[in-house]
Amino acid sequence: MLIGKRGAATTSISSASADAVTIRGHDLAGDLLGTASFTDVFFLLATGRMPSPDQRFFLDVCLVAIAEHGLTPSVQAARMTYAADPAALQGAVAAGVLGCGTVILGAADQCRSLLERVLEGAATGIGIAASALAVARDYRASKTPIPGYGHPLHKPIDPRAERMIALAHERHTAGRAVGAAVELSKAVQTTWGKPLPMNVSMAIAATMLDLDVPAALIRGIPILARTAGLIAHLAEEATTPIGFLLASKAEEAIEHTQSSDSSGAAPR
Repeated sequence: MLIGKRGAATTSISSASADAVTIRGHDLAGDLLGTASFTDVFFLLATGRMPSPDQRFFLDVCLVAIAEHGLTPSVQAARMTYAADPAALQGAVAAGVLGCGTVILGAADQCRSLLERVLEGAATGIGIAASALAVARDYRASKTPIPGYGHPLHKPIDPRAERMIALAHERHTAGRAVGAAVELSKAVQTTWGKPLPMNVSMAIAATMLDLDVPAALIRGIPILARTAGLIAHLAEEATTPIGFLLASKAEEAIEHTQSSDSSGAAPR
């Protein structure tokens, strides 16, 4: 049985030889080292071209905005993993990255899909405001949390999102995606009957979409950004350990109850 892609196997990202590394047609040592930023190379690797000045600027903004957010679950997982095996830095980083899901950190791609849905609706002729309201009502009717709005800590606003949207307007890059995000904010407040602030995941998706940044990068930005924060926490863990303390505090905080059998009845 043949498994996998048929035909020639190819990659256009990079190649390496004894005396050179080539990335998307650029010589690493001769063309990129000393001239390109890490953000430039990130964009080049994923797209095959260098970013425009605005793409570079807002990629940096997104990476800075979400690099760190305190002792989040992914950070706690990383620090406790490191405490258990200080020799395995890579394992501790991986433990933290594995905790970057759609609930914590990884909603930017869901926000991208949501914005595209609003824009598709607007393209039918009803306009962005009406499309945003229709989408918000669909989420509310299905009792589904709407990606990109609300935050357990940042109330009444997420300052990161507010600053990012303001920067998009200041630099004249705000387009239909930012407009859709703003209209969704109004629609969500109307539909839920209370303010649910736009959060940083929605701001990332909106600013990136307006700059034609590919979906793969939008999905990867939070992971790449938070990796920097994880490495910082693990560097601190090596000198000022709190991993085992976090674990012991969890034991203290959680009440242990009598378990039940598979039928749901308590053992006698």
